[in-house]
Amino acid sequence: MAGVTVYTTENCPYCRMVQAFLRKYGVTYETVDVGKDREAAREMIRVSGQRGVPVTVFGDVVIVGFDAKRLREVFGTSKAEEVSDVVIAGAGPAGLTAAVYCARKLMKTVVVSENIGGQATWSWAIENYMGFPTITGADLLKKFEDQVRGHDVDLELDSIESIQKEDEAFVVRTVSDAVYRCRTLILAPGKEPRTLGLPGEARLMGRGVSICATCDAPLFHDKPVAVVGGGNAALQTAIEMTKIASSVALIARRALRCDEVYILRAEEAGVRTYLHHEVTQLHGDATLSGITVRDRDTGEEEALDVEGLFLSIGLAPNTKFLAGLVALNERGEIVIDENGHTNVPGIFAAGDATCVKAKQIIVAAGDGAKAALEAHEYFERLMGGQSTCA
Repeated sequence: MAGVTVYTTENCPYCRMVQAFLRKYGVTYETVDVGKDREAAREMIRVSGQRGVPVTVFGDVVIVGFDAKRLREVFGTSKAEEVSDVVIAGAGPAGLTAAVYCARKLMKTVVVSENIGGQATWSWAIENYMGFPTITGADLLKKFEDQVRGHDVDLELDSIESIQKEDEAFVVRTVSDAVYRCRTLILAPGKEPRTLGLPGEARLMGRGVSICATCDAPLFHDKPVAVVGGGNAALQTAIEMTKIASSVALIARRALRCDEVYILRAEEAGVRTYLHHEVTQLHGDATLSGITVRDRDTGEEEALDVEGLFLSIGLAPNTKFLAGLVALNERGEIVIDENGHTNVPGIFAAGDATCVKAKQIIVAAGDGAKAALEAHEYFERLMGGQSTCA
């Protein structure tokens, strides 16, 4: 299929997802890095109205972001239903590690996820994963993905809509109407970014407002931007943005909750910090033109002229599609025991969407391995010791 163009930036994980999807279905395409080609960036904005990537263009068809349903409608083909030994919901550190362990146990393994790498890919720098003194999130999770692709694993790029128990199988349905049946299930859906909940935010998402700085930062060369948040991720984003933007403001609702080293680096980089402030208004019609921030102590408001607003205000468990399937706690996290068992036989879970306290890549990967080993043991008992892949 000729004439398909994917507008990307160098470190955008969602851009790689679109390309992986097109390759899977044999679609020929060209990529244009709008972080390096300013004229191409202007053309992308003209065609799509977006100041965010990826954008896929095919004739009059414009697909914004990694939209699994739309991509499958335009480029995909229907797939016959099969029964797998295990379906893994999610492809972050927990899901990808579980996939390798399941594949090594010769289980027929399917991974279904709307993104590969999860929120870990948004990290500018990871300095506490063993074996790598420092590595970007995108590079680390690319190594995870490469290892998975070296095994007999069916990696499906799609978003899960529902999971139900039917007879002796679990049935996974996606937004693009694909159906996957399996005998065991590993839940590793990770978390999704929180938003401000302000009027106009949805309209301006991808048009100045962004939840993925590693994706969209290159589109804000020499433009004033702001970062919202007070944790390590927010500080890292603000520091990195000083290398790209004309000015960077950091807005935090309370005292900073990050490592001291990031506070020092932000000061040295020239980040303007607004502590005990919150964003109260977004300005702009077609694109973001500014924000209003309010001092939470005095009530005084100030208008900031910014063209980019990067949100780093925390994450929420991506578990809405699991309501009624497994037990969730008051925070919406999947309740598991120390070995990754949920309250439903045959369903296991791992990663940041579970009740495990430590939300770290290395912990998620370890728990993904534990969940896979438990799923294999359960499967062996279910099948009476006879693996369908043996």
